[in-house]
Amino acid sequence: MTTTPVSPAPAPTSPAELSPSLISTLPGHYYTDPEIFRQEQEHLFESMWFCAVRGADLARAGAFRTVQVGRENVLVTRSRTGELRAFLNICRHRGARLCTEEAGEVRRNLQCPYHAWTYDLDGRLVAAPNLVKMPDVDRTEYGLVKVALREWLGYAWVCLADEPPSFEETVMGAAVERLGDVAAVEHYGTENLALGKRITYDVRANWKLIVENFMECYHCATIHPELTEVLPEFADGYAAQYYVGHGAGFGEEVKGFTVDGSAGFGRLPEVTEDQDRRYYAITVKPTVFINLVPDHVILHRMFPLAEDRTIVECDWLYAPEVVESGADVSKSVELFHRVNAQDFAACERTQPAMASRAYRRGGVLVPTEHHIGIFHEWLTGMLGRVDG
Repeated sequence: MTTTPVSPAPAPTSPAELSPSLISTLPGHYYTDPEIFRQEQEHLFESMWFCAVRGADLARAGAFRTVQVGRENVLVTRSRTGELRAFLNICRHRGARLCTEEAGEVRRNLQCPYHAWTYDLDGRLVAAPNLVKMPDVDRTEYGLVKVALREWLGYAWVCLADEPPSFEETVMGAAVERLGDVAAVEHYGTENLALGKRITYDVRANWKLIVENFMECYHCATIHPELTEVLPEFADGYAAQYYVGHGAGFGEEVKGFTVDGSAGFGRLPEVTEDQDRRYYAITVKPTVFINLVPDHVILHRMFPLAEDRTIVECDWLYAPEVVESGADVSKSVELFHRVNAQDFAACERTQPAMASRAYRRGGVLVPTEHHIGIFHEWLTGMLGRVDG
């Protein structure tokens, strides 16, 4: 099958008409066209590293979770020797969905509910009706199709590509690009933190609108009153990601990253003095946001399901002793939950306009949003790499 490369986004007006302060956005059909979304599934979600599952959610052997990665359903499970494994969630016999639930736990093996082909937790075919009468069937060859998996920050990242891109360059490199050093994010010890709260949002908007919103703070003074009270500089429209290495400082009277500015919890052990009382944000393309504050980490994972629908799973992570003690984390959760709700509502208000003739050639970015233009260049470059 041949596909047509996506052309670069045209300018909304001729160069003579576009103010030097503004640069053009993607045109509206990038957010509404099912064919563009299909190409994004193939050339982004199914070709890059995709943050799928928090490792601690699969604590015991036999625990599993299924996640949608592009057009594929991926099964992540904990093997009997303790490693995380990932496979396409497809029985090798007749293609039935192997695990039909989003999450669960099996005692020893994974069995297809259709014809009872059975696989061990390493994906090897171990049993099937009449299998002993078919000695020529290679149980490894007919095992589950493996998916590449790496663990970082306590999460399992999977990649469907036959030859995955460098994890260090494309995933860990996002931290370097944003903060100048991988150690800057690893100081938060995310892999050792405990889950304090998880909220799943069903957002009726294109995934790119959510990314673009997260990357800028031109909207913060308008829709984020609680956030700008804690991070006053955001009221000026400059997002944390506008400056490489910059972390937005807490207000002078603010004691913690909470909805009312009250004290949170003790600083995480390896967070440095320079990182104290600051908020850092990292976008790991294509679908992950990492938010770092002194006493906890907030991590968003997006699961784009359609050109106008995105599931966002947001985790609030704290020091284990905070969670184990039953401490009240509601004030810190509430701050970013409100930010999420405000942002997603804005994205949902924007989505219908993407199909309007007023947005046929796109909109514009003001100077504090120009870095979003780099995201657009990356996107069109990735989609342009299509064999004719």
